Amino acid sequence: MAEMNEKYTPRLKVRYQEEIAPALMKKFSYKSVMQIPKLDKITLNVGCGEARDNAKVLDSVVADLRTITGQQPIITKARKSVANFKVREGMNIGAKVTLRGERMWEFLDRFFNIALPRVRDFRGINPNGFDGRGNYAMGIKEQLIFPEIQYDKIDKIRGMDIVFTTTAHTDEEAKELLTLLGAPFAK
Repeated sequence: MAEMNEKYTPRLKVRYQEEIAPALMKKFSYKSVMQIPKLDKITLNVGCGEARDNAKVLDSVVADLRTITGQQPIITKARKSVANFKVREGMNIGAKVTLRGERMWEFLDRFFNIALPRVRDFRGINPNGFDGRGNYAMGIKEQLIFPEIQYDKIDKIRGMDIVFTTTAHTDEEAKELLTLLGAPFAK
């Protein structure tokens, strides 16, 4: 059995290093390669209000996130008590996963090229989801767009928030980075 000496590198990361980074350097005329914006992390968050009544709901949310990302999610707790929503401080109300490194690049590739095109009536993602500091946030309405999720095994259709954190200083730089990475922004 032959051993692999080379470590596997995701194809999108290779494309970033060979094509995208030099293109960004040229377009924005950076003086140093350290100024080139990079993708720092991707955070997936599922808020689940019905978890306060039924603890089993959170188990299925965690299982779905684990299937989609290949990483164990952490359970998020309420920071404050809100009487109107019957939420006490410290209650389990959702789950989130922060992806970095190889898993982040793999997820991004699958998300832009496989999952998003499976959205019904897809016309592109909203270009107004930037926060002013080079980060992009978006929401999806159902977890079924990911091919890893089996339709028969889910108990309820749930949406999630996805945040792309970059090292870009402006929204223009971040949008250019995500566009070159394959983000299908609506015109």
